[in-house]
Amino acid sequence: MQESTMAKEKGNVISEYHLNRHQPDLPQLAIHDLNSYIKDHQGETARPHIHSFYQVIWFKRGKGKHFVDFKAYEVSDNILFFVTKNQVHYFDGNTRYEGVLIHFNEAFLMQKENEAEFCFQCSLFNHPYQPPSCRIGNGIGAILDEYIAQIKSELESKEEFGKKELLRNYLKSFLIQVQRRKNEQDKAENNIASVPDEKRMQLIRLVNLVDENYHKGLAVAEYARMLFVSPRTLSDLTHQLLNKTPSQIIQERIILEAQRLLLYSSLNVNQISYRLGFADASYFVKYFRKHTKTSPSEFRKSVA
Repeated sequence: MQESTMAKEKGNVISEYHLNRHQPDLPQLAIHDLNSYIKDHQGETARPHIHSFYQVIWFKRGKGKHFVDFKAYEVSDNILFFVTKNQVHYFDGNTRYEGVLIHFNEAFLMQKENEAEFCFQCSLFNHPYQPPSCRIGNGIGAILDEYIAQIKSELESKEEFGKKELLRNYLKSFLIQVQRRKNEQDKAENNIASVPDEKRMQLIRLVNLVDENYHKGLAVAEYARMLFVSPRTLSDLTHQLLNKTPSQIIQERIILEAQRLLLYSSLNVNQISYRLGFADASYFVKYFRKHTKTSPSEFRKSVA
């Protein structure tokens, strides 16, 4: 089963891919052999692209680089990458990687409220302040391979009774095992995962709210209200975990989207400023220059 390609959104020069979007009766989960997938889709995978589904890339063997939102990350044996929906990413030109690709839609995993809570606890995909990867050892590799085998078997089965439930449980079990490994890795490296779960989940909720609302011009107090905390408590949280203010988190998300649109869309600066919620394009130019030390036009030219 292959992902379906939709027409590019007006103004976009970057390809966007979907997994049976708006077709709930078709599979919302797919597994591919990494080597075969790259060889079959080399023209697409090596170019910057986005997709509306979540992606786990398990590089079992191979060395190179993987690119996510303007950053290059080292690829080595037994490393997993987690690409969230709408992130710009692409592979390098290496066609000799061995591994597994897992694609799934958000709605497939989040069927109930407790599963939404699970997604907050499982911060593999929704944390822009941590590397989007996890190294695994041989011990956990065998466990993950078993879940992959179970998913493949169920996808191929003609038995429909309980099919979605089993697939969802196998996927959740796979992600739980990886999250446990990532928590161990982060604690060893003194990353955010070493702080109490309650604070970590509060930060992830903030990041998700900013991702949904960054273009609306909401004040920090509005985000605090949506999280049922005071602005002071929110500031203390982001300072403790990231050494950043809530305003900086909002600014960084706006700048990231501006950079994406400047590089991967044909929109002009006025159109981009409007899309990002700026009433005045000249203010957007000043805002972008303040936070990047270059103008939008200069940024677009320099990278091109």
